[in-house]
Amino acid sequence: MVQIGYTMMTEQTGPRELVADLVAAERAGFDFSVTSDHFSPWLESQGHAPYAWSVLGAAAQATTRIPLMTYVTCPTLRYHPTVVAQKAATMQILSEGRFRLGLGSGENLNEHVVGAGWPAPEVRLDMLEEAVEIIRALFEGGNVNRQSAHFGVANARLWDLPDELPPIGVAVSGERSCALAGRAADLVIATEAEPELLDSFDRHGGTGKPRVGQLPVCYDPDREAAVARAHDQFRWFAGGWPVNSELPGPSGFEAATRFVTGEDVARSIPCGDDVDAFVDAVRPYAEAGFTEIALVQIGGPQQLPFIDWAEKELLPALREL
Repeated sequence: MVQIGYTMMTEQTGPRELVADLVAAERAGFDFSVTSDHFSPWLESQGHAPYAWSVLGAAAQATTRIPLMTYVTCPTLRYHPTVVAQKAATMQILSEGRFRLGLGSGENLNEHVVGAGWPAPEVRLDMLEEAVEIIRALFEGGNVNRQSAHFGVANARLWDLPDELPPIGVAVSGERSCALAGRAADLVIATEAEPELLDSFDRHGGTGKPRVGQLPVCYDPDREAAVARAHDQFRWFAGGWPVNSELPGPSGFEAATRFVTGEDVARSIPCGDDVDAFVDAVRPYAEAGFTEIALVQIGGPQQLPFIDWAEKELLPALREL
C-alpha cells in the first residue's frame, strides 16, 4: 500500500503554524511528513520562508509518531555539507529515529543569497555528490579531513551521533542525478510521476529502495476559490524544474508566469473537493512505482480544513490505491 504524506511548505506558512498543522496531520493519520527548506517563497503572495531546521526541531518535540524529512535541503552553497551532517544527526536524535535527510542540487531562488554565484547544472551535481560523500564520512564518526574540488573539511567531527543514522535521499530529474541517487542514496525523491526516473534509479543500484514523490493539491468546497488560490500561489509550478532551478527570486517567477491562467494551473493541480479527482491525480505516482507520496495543500490558512477533509474522505480513498 502506498503511504500518503503531509507537506510542511515553509513558503506559505509561518513557523508556529507549520508545527501546529503537522500536529493535526499526525492526528489525522498521515503516514509521514516532508518539509521544504527555502530562504525565499516562490511568489510574494505566498509570503513566508522561516528557517526549516528550527521548524523541524520544534516539530520533533511536538509530535510522537509521524516521520520527518527535508524535501529537500541543498548541502552545497547556503549550507556547507559538514553543517548539514550536524543538523541531520541532531534531528535524528531529537525525533528519536524519525528523520530522513532529503538532499538536492538546489535552486537559485534560495542559494544565490550567499553571493557565491549559481553554478551550471553539471557543476551542481558534482558538488552534490561530494557533499553526500562528506556527510556519509561524518556519519561514520571520527575526524574528517578532506580537500576536494569544491569543499574543504578540516578536522571535523560530529560529537552527537544517533544510534541509527538518518537515511539519505537524493532528488532526481534526469539520468545523471538518477545515477547519483542509485549509487549514493538510501531513497530517491522526485516531483514528477515519470516511470523513467525510477527505472534509471533502479539501473544504477536503487532497486528495492523507497521512492518518495510529491503532488500539490488545492482543497476547497468552492472549486473556483481553489483554482484562484492555486493560480495565485502555485502558478510557478508550471515552469518545470529546468526553469524553476534557475530563476533568482520571486519577481522572476512573477514575470515568468504572467501568462499562466487559472485553468492552466487546474489542469495539473486537483482543485476543489472531488475526492475522485484527487485520487486520479495521485494514481500516476502509484502506478509509476512511488512507495510514498506527499501532498502539498496550497494556502497556509487552508491547512486545517484540508487535514480534516483528508482524514474523513481523502485518506480512506487513497488507501485503496
